[in-house]
Amino acid sequence: MTGGCQCGRIRYAARVDSDEAYLCHCRMCQRATGGFAAAFVEVPTSAVVWEHEPDWYQSSPIARRPFCSVCGTPLGFDFIESNGRMDLTFGSFDDPSGFRPVVHAGSEGLHEAWLDTKNLPRQYSAATESVASRWKAAGLEVP
Repeated sequence: MTGGCQCGRIRYAARVDSDEAYLCHCRMCQRATGGFAAAFVEVPTSAVVWEHEPDWYQSSPIARRPFCSVCGTPLGFDFIESNGRMDLTFGSFDDPSGFRPVVHAGSEGLHEAWLDTKNLPRQYSAATESVASRWKAAGLEVP
């Protein structure tokens, strides 16, 4: 499978052996992604080929995170003392639709109100005037 950052500077190809993904709710992942959780897919480190080496941030004494320093996209998580496996961010895959969440990690930071959102109203970008009109003014379709 392939993936990369938002601006396209960092691209990767990864051999993915499973459709399993997970959410990490720890405060480190919340801060690293700016979200209520980080969504990850675990892969063998040796199965990831970077077309352009990502930037790395040592986010704690035990881990580092690949990212793009141009657009800021978080690309994953890796223990410094590697166990031969690392995580790639779900959203950085070109087509993440085949993955399914199987576990909540870092549950001490879990925010229950953000888990079951099925009853919230849904807004679609192409139908949201403030978004769609800006894309149209830029001469582009809503991605």
